[in-house]
Amino acid sequence: MKEFANKVSGAKKLEERKEIQEMIAYVKENQIDMVCVLSIDRLGRNTLEALKLIQLLNENHITLFVQNYNLRTLNEDGKPNPVASLICTILLEIAQMERLTIAERMESGRNRYIRICREQGKKMGRPATYRKSDDKYKEQYAKEISLLRKNYSLRNTYKITGTSIGTLRKLQKFV
Repeated sequence: MKEFANKVSGAKKLEERKEIQEMIAYVKENQIDMVCVLSIDRLGRNTLEALKLIQLLNENHITLFVQNYNLRTLNEDGKPNPVASLICTILLEIAQMERLTIAERMESGRNRYIRICREQGKKMGRPATYRKSDDKYKEQYAKEISLLRKNYSLRNTYKITGTSIGTLRKLQKFV
């Protein structure tokens, strides 16, 4: 059993999702007969792309098992399950609609915030006082700067100190 975890948005095309490509290659090479997902939206939030993946699995006689619905895309005889196909299509459309709804709500909230800030004459974004002086950085992150001066990589410094990679990049100017 091998596990694949997506790190790219499910709205991307199959070709842009490295983990999906790795999974397809793995199941073909190792003659896997079933792929299991917890939820159908783990395949993708773009209905057409997810259906292409299901079709590809079906053509290679690989059953997709959707755990939370106890749903199999192929029958015992290896033929596509028409009921599962219908249910998958409906569930994928709902997942796509959820994604679009979330995006609309976020944009609406952002636009409302911008409008209110402009009406009230407020500055948007981080406050100007948020930035630290170079002396504060040197004082607060002395250990990190010391490690970077000793040629520790950003990742190793992160593992030792727990300071984010972004902050460590800012600290490199002091090395």
